[in-house]
Amino acid sequence: MSEYTDNGGILGKRNNVLLASAGLLTIGMIVGGYLLGDGLLRSKMADRSVTVRGLSEREVTADLATWTIAYSAQSSNLATAQADIDADTAAISKFFSELGFEADALKPTGVNVNQYTNNGIPQYTIRQRLSLRTTDIEKAQAAVARQFDLVRRGVVLEDGSGMSYNFTKLEDIKPAMVAEATKDARKAAQQFAEDSGTDVGGIKSATQGYFSINSRDGDGGGYGVTDTPYKKVRVVTTVNFYLD
Repeated sequence: MSEYTDNGGILGKRNNVLLASAGLLTIGMIVGGYLLGDGLLRSKMADRSVTVRGLSEREVTADLATWTIAYSAQSSNLATAQADIDADTAAISKFFSELGFEADALKPTGVNVNQYTNNGIPQYTIRQRLSLRTTDIEKAQAAVARQFDLVRRGVVLEDGSGMSYNFTKLEDIKPAMVAEATKDARKAAQQFAEDSGTDVGGIKSATQGYFSINSRDGDGGGYGVTDTPYKKVRVVTTVNFYLD
């Protein structure tokens, strides 16, 4: 009795399985290579960006005025020096009252007494500071314009006297100014994109600069005037845009 083994059939089936597996592996490598290449291309495209700066400026008027008034009196007698200081204080209070300021608008902010001896004679110097704080900017300007009236009344203003104007409503205009600066940055990015044959995409990253408030005209005024109420608010943002 003879045995018959169909080795050719089994081997054929095995070869078919191996060929199919090899084909699937090849297709997988092709697809994987395509996806990898496409992913690298998209990653490279995503890295294309441009960094630009945007500017926003606004002219504003100060809403708070503070005038520091420093004056002094000197005498060999402490009581006399104090009397002179009291007379100057009364003259200053009357000056502001005549301009229409309320009594509580003017407040003392400091006083000191200095004593020394000159040829055996004691000398006393009393220095006093008053501060005017008001939101009436026009009235504050009128007071500064008439400051020499104080000198005519015998009050000698010392160094350190002067009006300071401040803009306190920055938070109210911040959002709009940041938006303006970002819009200005996009304009710069669009110009760059046109020159390089690309399009501007979304924002990749952004950094807001600090807000600065300076005198609009850059002047410090004359004697006794250290500031003006007309200000310029400025902010610069740095924005990184994707390029498509």
